[in-house]
Amino acid sequence: MIETKRLIFRRWTKEDAAALYALASDPEVGPHAGWPVHTSIEESRAVIKEYFSNDYTWALVSKQTGAIIGCMGYYPYGESNIDIGKEDAEVGYWIGRPYWNQGYCTEALYAMIGYCFNVKRFQTLWADYFIDNPASGRVMDKCGFTDTGKKNYCSRLLHGDDKPICVMRLDYSAYRP
Repeated sequence: MIETKRLIFRRWTKEDAAALYALASDPEVGPHAGWPVHTSIEESRAVIKEYFSNDYTWALVSKQTGAIIGCMGYYPYGESNIDIGKEDAEVGYWIGRPYWNQGYCTEALYAMIGYCFNVKRFQTLWADYFIDNPASGRVMDKCGFTDTGKKNYCSRLLHGDDKPICVMRLDYSAYRP
């Protein structure tokens, strides 16, 4: 398990469907992360089963309230939206709107970076964000990622064929815990 000062990372369970739906039904959340707004608890349950039931995707849980506030994960070679090397991973996250602008994403991403480099031993971490979501890019920048200058399109993401994504990178050699 990964923990920070305010967060616990834990595996998603089918019992989390209502909590996921409460966050993912907000039209300001999913589309910025590349996925459609959830329209039912059943849809959220299916997302947990199909996409979140793996060894590299976690629910972000507030230590103070016990509430799920978002999601954090890494995507190894073959699972990434970016063309990455076999010793690399892509990191991704989203957070519910009630928790925006409170430093949770930065706190969680720092922890994920440490886990990916120190436990999983990846050599390079990649991340991306839609150009119309600069707040996510600022989180990556605060955590040490640098802009590669690449702009990609990704058909696997909602609006991914229409909106460019900025690609960011963090090498282990530049990592400062």
